Amino acid sequence: MATKSSIHIKPCNITSSEAHNRRTPEYMRNIGDSKIYIVPELSADNEQWINPHFGNIGLQTHYDNIKRMVKEKTGRAMQEKERERKGKNGKIIKVAGCSPIREGVLLIKADTTLGDLRRFGDECHQRWGITPMQIFMHKDEGHWLPGEPDAGDKESFKISGRWFKPNYHAHIVFDWMNHDTGKSCKLNDDDMMEMQTLASEILSMERGQSKAETGKEHLERNDFILEKQKSELRNLDAVRRYKEYQVKCAEQEVQEAESITQALRDEALQKEKQNEMLDKAISDKRSKLNKEKGSQLLGAVADWATGKSKALKGDIEDLKLDLAEAHEAIAEERKRTQAETAKLEAYKKTVAQQMESAVRNAVLKKDDEIRNLKDRLSWRDKMLRIFTKILMQSNGTFRKAVDSIISFAKDTYRSIFSREEAKTIKSVMEAFGKDREDYKAIGTFLVFTADRKEDLSNSEYRKATREVDDIAIGRYEQAQKRGNSMKL
Repeated sequence: MATKSSIHIKPCNITSSEAHNRRTPEYMRNIGDSKIYIVPELSADNEQWINPHFGNIGLQTHYDNIKRMVKEKTGRAMQEKERERKGKNGKIIKVAGCSPIREGVLLIKADTTLGDLRRFGDECHQRWGITPMQIFMHKDEGHWLPGEPDAGDKESFKISGRWFKPNYHAHIVFDWMNHDTGKSCKLNDDDMMEMQTLASEILSMERGQSKAETGKEHLERNDFILEKQKSELRNLDAVRRYKEYQVKCAEQEVQEAESITQALRDEALQKEKQNEMLDKAISDKRSKLNKEKGSQLLGAVADWATGKSKALKGDIEDLKLDLAEAHEAIAEERKRTQAETAKLEAYKKTVAQQMESAVRNAVLKKDDEIRNLKDRLSWRDKMLRIFTKILMQSNGTFRKAVDSIISFAKDTYRSIFSREEAKTIKSVMEAFGKDREDYKAIGTFLVFTADRKEDLSNSEYRKATREVDDIAIGRYEQAQKRGNSMKL
């Protein structure tokens, strides 16, 4: 199935965007051996373009330049954080902070060129005033297939004996500002739909459906990869269950064959018993004749033996012929049954081996996924420790807030923070957050840092968490306004 055009634009994370887009050595080391979506062997096919108008400066430097430009043009500082204002109807309206640098992820084809992407960027600049700063083509991302691709899959190919499904795409970093006015460019939903149409025309691709048409939310790269891996595991589990069903069917066929074989054996045994009974009857008749005395009796017996015995002998011979035919039929049936049983056993063994291989591969793949996730969590925990250490060393207010929490938690005679301690903690929340949800998250991080530093007990941790949450949601300030000394 051919890839359809699609573009997703969001505020650019200037702290991580360039590392990912440029494939910096540090970035490649950080993702480690997992490389859940990047194949280094294909990275040589990646291409990039940097707008010479801005020079080869980092995104952080460009962001700072934009802030100064906005201040010069408007006389006001650039609003970076989300804020609230009261509308004409009295309702509170949330106003998003300015996103002067935005990044678009654009699906492309294997034969898409850097020139195609530059034409798309130039057209976006002409129509909406947004200026492309950087363009990166990535042809080294995708995911590994569990087996051979579908018949209609023309994009997947083999790497070192494994099938790989590429995810060809490009990152376009835009300057979203009007440098003449110092204001950001305003694009509505119709503009974004037109941009998607423009991409399909320039790249000669079928236009994809918009979110408004599909109702589906855009998945970020890592979330998409994880969802893809989960889907493949579910498919593999379905294959495993089908293999188990095949084995059960084979086992049932073997049981039926064994039942038929046993019935034939019982029939043969019954016929052998009948043969033995006939032989015994003949022997008994002969013994009785030998014991009888007298000429009359012998004559009578002779007459009887002449007629009846002949008839009996004829019956016996017929029975022996039938028995011989039965033995021959039983032998043939046994031979056929043994062949069928051997065939079924071989089939059962093959299916069992296939199922075992499928299950083993699934387990190995799952183990790899778990190991990769553990590596990522370990790296995130390491970065969290480093970030915490940096904050403790560089931010005196943050360090003071953590020490206040430790002192309060370990003081068994205190149930509330002092006014100064509460003020310090709240100032850290306001410095890094913009609303109550942010304040609560920052408060949790402060308690977490305090616990890492002094190893708080469970009761101390709960005590600190409870009061820090009260500071986050404003209960300390409310108590102060009421003149209630219980909190401040």
